[in-house]
Amino acid sequence: MKDKLFIEEIIFKRELVEDFNIYPFNIELIKNFNKLDLNTPVTFLIGENGIGKSTFIEAIAVSCGLNPEGGTQNFMFSTKETHSCLHNYIDIPTFQKRCKTKFFLRAESFYNVATEIDNLRVGGYGTRSLHSCSHGESFLQLIQNRFTENGLYILDEPEAALSPTRQMTLLCLIDDLVKKGSQFIIATHSPILISYINGKILDLNNNFEEIKYEDTEVYQVYKMYLDNPYGMQKRLFEEEID
Repeated sequence: MKDKLFIEEIIFKRELVEDFNIYPFNIELIKNFNKLDLNTPVTFLIGENGIGKSTFIEAIAVSCGLNPEGGTQNFMFSTKETHSCLHNYIDIPTFQKRCKTKFFLRAESFYNVATEIDNLRVGGYGTRSLHSCSHGESFLQLIQNRFTENGLYILDEPEAALSPTRQMTLLCLIDDLVKKGSQFIIATHSPILISYINGKILDLNNNFEEIKYEDTEVYQVYKMYLDNPYGMQKRLFEEEID
């Protein structure tokens, strides 16, 4: 990046928590969390379903003033308030530096964001309504038109709508924006995205431990399956019968 990161550390204010037996503090990931230092322009958060990736990345986004359902800090709509209170216990002291733009892209509520863009009739999102595109096309159209240099971008499972080829397109867009001073924090299951050469992978299954690409479970599972899909199916189906 051209300058320091917009977010360099994330601190959990544990002393404010009254009860670690209630949600979201009863999530094992949160129970063991204290502080996270970021030192690369792209940080990937990986982990099994239910580990707390979306809860954690949502708290980061809301702490940065972004709408919990997605969008910019100017998006105030709320379809249904399902976000946790975790953002009230997150401190991001290095977020004092002003970034040119920021955006929270959340796959599960992207439809609501596209609807709000149409309702507001705001520009900067392409030449046609995101609803007139396919799911994957709308993701890329938004990123290509709305994401600019010196931006902070928080993405929750952006691969959900993208084919493997389009995921590689997204990698190119991310790299171009990183070279223009942007920062990304991405929760993902994609073995393509986490392969990004200038990124850091944090394993939430192991308390944010930094992990090499080839050592990640997602890489190893995909490789094991694709190297021998029929053999893997035989093993899976036999185990299911047993």
